[in-house]
Amino acid sequence: MRVFANPVGAGSLWFDNLATADGTPVGYDPQARAFVPMPPFCANRERIGCNWIAPSQGAFCRSCAMTTLAPDPTIHNAIPNWAQTEAAKRWVLDNLGRWHWFRPEDPGTRPAFHMLAEGPTPVPMGHAEGVVTISVAEVEPILLTMRREALEEPYRTMIGHMRHEISHMLWWRLSLREDFLDAFRAMFGDERIDYPAALQYHYENGPPADWKSYYLTSYASAHPHEDWAETAAHLLHLTDIADSFTATGLSSPHVPGPNWDPYAEPDAERLIHAAASLTVGMNHVNRSMGLSDLYPFVLSDFARQKLAFVHNWLRRGAQGY
Repeated sequence: MRVFANPVGAGSLWFDNLATADGTPVGYDPQARAFVPMPPFCANRERIGCNWIAPSQGAFCRSCAMTTLAPDPTIHNAIPNWAQTEAAKRWVLDNLGRWHWFRPEDPGTRPAFHMLAEGPTPVPMGHAEGVVTISVAEVEPILLTMRREALEEPYRTMIGHMRHEISHMLWWRLSLREDFLDAFRAMFGDERIDYPAALQYHYENGPPADWKSYYLTSYASAHPHEDWAETAAHLLHLTDIADSFTATGLSSPHVPGPNWDPYAEPDAERLIHAAASLTVGMNHVNRSMGLSDLYPFVLSDFARQKLAFVHNWLRRGAQGY
């Protein structure tokens, strides 16, 4: 993620800012990828702190307009949890916009988001035919940690959920192309195998003993659909880690150059190598504070091949060139 210029004075702005340091209200223009000091601002600005601009007064921004079902406000913490969830969505959508997904120049279907609060019954997250369902309760640290430990996951965040579930939607968009399906099946396997049965087998028996040699996560081994979604999410993780690293002015011998733009990098192997190398150093910094590794994953040769495959298709962008 970039660091942005202040449109009304000195200093920088971060992606979630609603105002400058001196209190001047600003809004983020996702088309220009810049902050502006004038309305119209999103209709959700006061309710959930959305800082994007809107096409007209009283309208929703491009991101909020994709939420077709909001959480039940009578459920405890539903609105503050929704606010954090929408912030994660905006971050991921803006990342994908660097490759032209879901922008005005994208001729394809946008995702529709169902943001659900949890009562006594957990909300299963997922994607079906363009609809992404998200449990906003998963921004709560205690619940998030409990589920991460119960599922033996090394990483679980709302940005991670967004990247994973939107990746399912991206697969659905790309699957309309016959050349994609043939290439996908050659790399990931045949997604037409029984999905519910595959997941049931995974949860009852666990991943294969050698899963680390072929998959990024144990869950990726459950089914080709999950392998794609996990791999695409990790490509987005790695690309944005590298982009955020360079945007803050940090330097490393692993970065190809001072003005390197990871989202514009055409060489998947160079991008993956640079990003993965940066994570080794950042993991070391986290350990100095007694924190978990920032990126607690090891990239096998097979995983790198899958990441390169995803990079090839996502970087072509929504226009499919």
